[in-house]
Amino acid sequence: MTRLDVEHAARLAAATLRHARKLGLRPLAAAVLDGAGHPLAVLRDEDASFLRPRIATGKARGCLGMGMGGRELARRAQAMPAFFDAINSLTDGEVIPVAGGILLRDAEGRLLGALGVSGDTSDNDERCALLAIEEVGLHGETGDPQP
Repeated sequence: MTRLDVEHAARLAAATLRHARKLGLRPLAAAVLDGAGHPLAVLRDEDASFLRPRIATGKARGCLGMGMGGRELARRAQAMPAFFDAINSLTDGEVIPVAGGILLRDAEGRLLGALGVSGDTSDNDERCALLAIEEVGLHGETGDPQP
């Protein structure tokens, strides 16, 4: 796959919400963005709060804008808070540097876009995202070293 299309994006977002339900987690929202940062699919569990889609989008957008997964973004934001304040000033607050934002790559390692998830703990958000990414046959880059 060299391009993420709306059908794959919708499957990925739906799979993320389905995994959260299976695991008994809080209601999530999932945002799938293409490589240019444009939304392809944004789904919100009917019980998730109205802010969750925006938070999920911010997690994904931060990953794309900085070229790294949410965990590395979180480490850098903690080490350089003034820099991330400036980035959020430039982006009208659209960068959320925490786990739950994941870069999406194909089998050859090409960047396809990003997935952001919000609703439970950041670790659980990321867990559901990774399960969904594996289910649809993509690779996720969380910002931590790959096993």
